[in-house]
Amino acid sequence: MTEPGRTRRPTMTDIAKLAGVSQSTVSLVINHMSGAKVSSATRNKVLRIARELGYPVERMGHPAPAQARNLVVYLTDELSTSPHAMTTIDGARDGAWEHDCLLSVYATRNDPEYEGAILARVLADSSLLGVVYATIFTRAVTVPALLAGVPTVLLNCHPKERRDKLYSSVVPSEVLGGYAATMHLIEAGHRRIGFINGEGWIEAAGERLKGYRQALSSRDIPFDAQLVREGDWQVSSGHAHARSLLALPDPPSALFCANDLMAIGALEAVRELGLDVPGQVSVVGYDDQDIARYTQPPLTTVLLPNYEMGRWAAENLIAQVNGGISRRTAMKMDCPLVVRDSVASRGLF
Repeated sequence: MTEPGRTRRPTMTDIAKLAGVSQSTVSLVINHMSGAKVSSATRNKVLRIARELGYPVERMGHPAPAQARNLVVYLTDELSTSPHAMTTIDGARDGAWEHDCLLSVYATRNDPEYEGAILARVLADSSLLGVVYATIFTRAVTVPALLAGVPTVLLNCHPKERRDKLYSSVVPSEVLGGYAATMHLIEAGHRRIGFINGEGWIEAAGERLKGYRQALSSRDIPFDAQLVREGDWQVSSGHAHARSLLALPDPPSALFCANDLMAIGALEAVRELGLDVPGQVSVVGYDDQDIARYTQPPLTTVLLPNYEMGRWAAENLIAQVNGGISRRTAMKMDCPLVVRDSVASRGLF
């Protein structure tokens, strides 16, 4: 919440919404990635909107001034080809850079020995300001003992041990994301809503299922276990489970998929069955990956706020060290609905 009298700082999400592009595209333009496949028209539009909002685009190219304690170490368990990890790093880098700090990224591959070796090296660096401790999947973590007394913020994870409750943390509000997606379909008149989820052992899947069930309950729609399927986040499982759901004697009129890739598989399954999206079956995804804008029809989805979480983590860490905040915060970042064309109203049943 913005403090009274203070204007909220514009974010890359604001720019993306106004420009009609993804956060990843905005990041590529703002950070002047010359090899990126972004048209000059899109690049100019993004830069114009950024300047109009007062987002700092001109200063991204100058070196940070030499000073004590200007290094933020970003320690993560995994980097992957998924855009989520890199977008989160972009946010942390920009948040650090705007406070004249540099971000250094290390991936441990879940190897405790390697993690310890990295920490031993970086903790000996006199320029170290603090550590952003990140995970690729949202989960509870035990903070390494080596970080005791070191300014640290947990990113996309939360403390497992009571002794770690002193660390600030930021995670996506997945329950509210699942609720928003399901409620959007309910408000469009759908009462039989299929849910294609990811693996149940992943925390995000469990939280999105909670949101789905809460939305149904809030409108007195009985939960039907037959309408829920567990996929593996891939296109093929979205395709297979959509066909299975639509083959039920009383099939759903809408499908909520727990990520955009499974939603793409669902869209293809609906087409193969000779049905129309959204005229006969509505589909909602999750993540707001860049491809969601290019499906036919463009996919309504839920934004996973990777950039904002990364930025918040870096800025919170720096504020702790500089005395800007004294208390630790457990932040759940909003996952807003991105409305496109894959949902149609059916009227109230």
